[in-house]
Amino acid sequence: MHWLTIGFIAAVSASVAVEMWLTHRQVEAVIAHRDRVPAPFAGLISPEDHSKAADYTIARVRFGRIGTMINAGVTLALTIGGGIAGLDALWRDTGWHRPWLGAAVIASVGAAVVIINLPLSVWRTFVLEARFGFNRTTVRLFLVDLGKGLLLALLLGGPLLLGTLVLMSHTGRWWWAWVWGAWLAVSVLMTWAWPAFIAPLFNRFSALEDPALKTRIEALLERCAFNASGVFVVDSSRRSAHGNAYFTGIGRHKRIVFFDALLRQLGAAEVEAVLAHELGHFRLGHIRQRLLVSAATTLGGLALFGWLATKPAFYAALGVPVVSVHAALLLFVLVAPVPAFFAGPIGALWSRRHEFQADLFAANHASAIALAAALVKLYRDNANTLTPDHLYAAFYYSHPPALARISRLQASAREIGI
Repeated sequence: MHWLTIGFIAAVSASVAVEMWLTHRQVEAVIAHRDRVPAPFAGLISPEDHSKAADYTIARVRFGRIGTMINAGVTLALTIGGGIAGLDALWRDTGWHRPWLGAAVIASVGAAVVIINLPLSVWRTFVLEARFGFNRTTVRLFLVDLGKGLLLALLLGGPLLLGTLVLMSHTGRWWWAWVWGAWLAVSVLMTWAWPAFIAPLFNRFSALEDPALKTRIEALLERCAFNASGVFVVDSSRRSAHGNAYFTGIGRHKRIVFFDALLRQLGAAEVEAVLAHELGHFRLGHIRQRLLVSAATTLGGLALFGWLATKPAFYAALGVPVVSVHAALLLFVLVAPVPAFFAGPIGALWSRRHEFQADLFAANHASAIALAAALVKLYRDNANTLTPDHLYAAFYYSHPPALARISRLQASAREIGI
């Protein structure tokens, strides 16, 4: 057996083992504190809500473990197990040539993955989320969303896939640089097009109607020197009871979007504080930094893969005996997540630092107390656990744990003199 084969199997197995260990720690930590609300949250979150968050967290973690095992099995089956090779041989019998041959093989792999993961998606939506009162999605809406997603994948992803395969075939040893440039251009285009043309296919967006809240938000935007094309409310409650807010778009087409569920959960000062936090990410350059790091990481990964793709032994070691550009692309998509898993804690740490910085920005431009109150409501209403395992949180959490975040906001309020 080739050393790369052994190394890949070992890396996939190690990632699964680490995740199983960390999720076990998370479940044990949550169970240990299930019946006792942490002292800083006493009086703010009821024992019933705290227990619900614990049970929801445990259910999600255990469900996630099933997904982890299935995804690892699919990765190994498609590579070492000969799945890609089998589909490649099947489509070669049709006599098709590239790039259509490659597109057919990749589409077949994608379809297989969708089919395998579909039962998990159904269970998550209609069993797990429904059990805790979060699901609002009907079977009809679920099927419509699935159909729209597949159609968009065909209409948008199809041309991108064909273009990528053509670039890989006709731009020589520097194909990875051309592909990176094309992907970057499409990413920017999609960021621009998403709010105006794509997101409305799935949700209804309406202008914020509350005049007092709108005036308050406009004053905040002016204080923060932020220009947006509008403040919108999305009908997220059609699908879920979870609340959130986000920015979308680029340049003059930036939009601020609130989930309708969020606006029902929070008061005006709390909405303003949440928005100030999101504005902090923009004003402090977090979004730009993340985009640059993502682009640089993708470029580095493609460059490494561009070198590996010249080695026939690389394909053979990962279960693909026939060298082709579509096999190289598939292996990149399947192999890259393995080292990315082990690099995850670095990105999570960086993200948590950004969250603390955005919280401080919100404290200076709105209200630390209001943001803390909003977060407590969101932890409660979204059933987020207040007592995660510290190693699990360090590995996975992109946002600081509740206690650390609330404590810093309270300290900021004291420093500001509120």
